[in-house]
Amino acid sequence: MEQAASYYQKGQALAEEGKYNEALYYFGEHIRCCGADAEVLNDMGTVLHCIGRSKEAIDCLLRAREILPDNANIIWNLVEAYLAAGRADKASEYLNQMQRLGVLNADVVNKAAKIFLDQDNKADALELLILSIRNWPVQEKILEPMIDCLRAGRSRISFASGLCDTKFLTDIIDFTTARFPARFCTVNDISQLREVMSSSDICWFEWCTDLAVEASRQPKVCKNIIRLHRFEAYEKWPKQVKWENIDYLILVGNSFVKQTLLNQVPDIEQRTRVVTIANGVNLDKFRFVNRPRGKNLACVGYLNMRKNPMSLLQCMQKLHYIDPQYKLYFAGDFQDGCLEQYIRHITKSMGLDEVVFFDGWQENLNAWLADKHYIVSGSIGESQGMGLLEAMACGLKPVIHNFAGASEIFGDEFLFNISEDFCRQVLSDNYEPSKYRSFVEQRYSLESELKKINKIFSDIDSQTTVFNGMDSQFNQASEELSSGEFYDEMKKAAAGVIKL
Repeated sequence: MEQAASYYQKGQALAEEGKYNEALYYFGEHIRCCGADAEVLNDMGTVLHCIGRSKEAIDCLLRAREILPDNANIIWNLVEAYLAAGRADKASEYLNQMQRLGVLNADVVNKAAKIFLDQDNKADALELLILSIRNWPVQEKILEPMIDCLRAGRSRISFASGLCDTKFLTDIIDFTTARFPARFCTVNDISQLREVMSSSDICWFEWCTDLAVEASRQPKVCKNIIRLHRFEAYEKWPKQVKWENIDYLILVGNSFVKQTLLNQVPDIEQRTRVVTIANGVNLDKFRFVNRPRGKNLACVGYLNMRKNPMSLLQCMQKLHYIDPQYKLYFAGDFQDGCLEQYIRHITKSMGLDEVVFFDGWQENLNAWLADKHYIVSGSIGESQGMGLLEAMACGLKPVIHNFAGASEIFGDEFLFNISEDFCRQVLSDNYEPSKYRSFVEQRYSLESELKKINKIFSDIDSQTTVFNGMDSQFNQASEELSSGEFYDEMKKAAAGVIKL
């Protein structure tokens, strides 16, 4: 063991003197005597990188990472080796981990962006430049013109809708306009529709309604995407769409929504490309609170027959009998006068008027949820249930009626069939706010869903030639990114160079 330690120490000393080939010999002897450990593999990989043997360096560093998967030095060195080998695609896979470990810097990100630019991969170069300027705003003066240039040369995207309700589009549009020339258009007639389609490379039609039907019947002048949420699958429109003129159908809902669509249009998957992309929850907008277990129940969303508030009142009546301290709060407007009349009447008739409250639509859901502990739903049908997921992101425990598809979205743990199940869920001592937040983070984060949408746009963009004559500007952006002046400025932000 002493001899093996001596081999390793000699190898380190020789590497520090720049005698890399001799260092490799002693590192090899160390491995021969006592096997490969993460430390010697990391140092060996670093030396191989320094003498330009990047492929061997990567092999060593990957072996080191298998032993110590979360070691900052190993990850740093591996990324540098990938960049030296021109493998920005592989290096990019580790940037999130580097950021989490606190070793990511602008120099690494910009080097990877430069490699993507040289490989004519404008989409990935743009993603990294956006990441770079977001993390190190000091670069704005230098990077913003490059980002503008790259964005201007990509496909023109129009989001079109005949409905005023765009709440599911806001985050998508914000994300897309940072990467593409993009706009939102409210379309009211055929002439507007034709203008939007003819001036776009990609048209996204929000909701599979009459606008989407009409668009599918126009001459094909751009790539067309329709996004179907839920209710459209139960209506006439899917049968009327000329699906051969639609490049992608994006479904938000669960498999029951899809099956309903297939019942209407059995051959739809042979006529267009069908993908499912959930609505993502913007976790930055919904503040997590590690709240204690309490007795305030919340129900969020419009009040209509589908949302089935009647069943929640039945559940609440039984819960109130067990423990009269529990209260139920509704956030949302009634959409049916007859339903409102009944709900208010039966609430009073069941003696719940002092524990059930109708607070109307809430602009600031975070503030309204601050003193709530459970998010409940009696709905008979949802594509996903965004209000439920948003409340879970804040740390509320979900108690959800078992509608068709609920188990796909939420699992079985949080579901109830009858009022006795509802009460058991609420009265259980099992209350873990961080678990509910993690559920949303892992399965429905906005970031992960936006990446899926961006991939569709980027795949279409890579097949579409737009804005001819931009190559000189791309080359200029690439040259500027690699200029000595640029890197002199950025070294202030860089954490350092590859090291033993």
